Amino acid sequence: MEAYDHLTADRTAERPLVATESPLSSFAHRALDLVGALLLLILAAPVMIAIAIAVRIDSRGPAFFRQRRVGLNQREFTVYKFRSMRLDADEERHRRYVSALITGDGGETGGENLYKLAVDDRITPVGRLIRSWSLDELPQLFNVVLGDMSLVGPRPAIPYEVESYPTWYVKRFAVKPGLTGLWQVNGRNQRTYEEMVSLDIVYAEKRSFLGDLAILARTPKAVLGRRGVA
Repeated sequence: MEAYDHLTADRTAERPLVATESPLSSFAHRALDLVGALLLLILAAPVMIAIAIAVRIDSRGPAFFRQRRVGLNQREFTVYKFRSMRLDADEERHRRYVSALITGDGGETGGENLYKLAVDDRITPVGRLIRSWSLDELPQLFNVVLGDMSLVGPRPAIPYEVESYPTWYVKRFAVKPGLTGLWQVNGRNQRTYEEMVSLDIVYAEKRSFLGDLAILARTPKAVLGRRGVA
């Protein structure tokens, strides 16, 4: 993690950040993603099957949830998660909340979680449980295998979220979004939205293979400590 210590994001907005990576480094990152994601899918298969059954029993609807997200170079892709909300859930309240987070207009708070509403009656009982341990994100391992995401990277943004971005925020799209990242292992719920983006940009600017391994090593402690879920 030393590569990321004591760094701040460059907010200069004249041009977007373009991540430069050698062919060897690119190969190493992709190999880590593929091997790690496939291994985790095998190990987590029993848990994922149990969650899928629980989600189906708990409420009407499919076990999986699909949503468009913004990834590398601002290209949209479909992210996969376990469904944690009712089928009739309305996204408008969350849209307003996230917009207020970005613009600093106040409004509802996320309680102990930066990105989620403190009180959200759209969430099912099983959904609340799997969210508290980040288990709803396990299907994103398929996104890693498909190449839309990496094991490590910025949190994948929702399109309506990006609509409110200041220009310098787009630098976080210089790398693929990830299951975990620099923000997630550095007090994610104690950070403001701007601090989250700043950490994402620092990661994009200083990304390294060893840095990714360090973030992955710190992720279990962050999840088990339940310092928030993305």
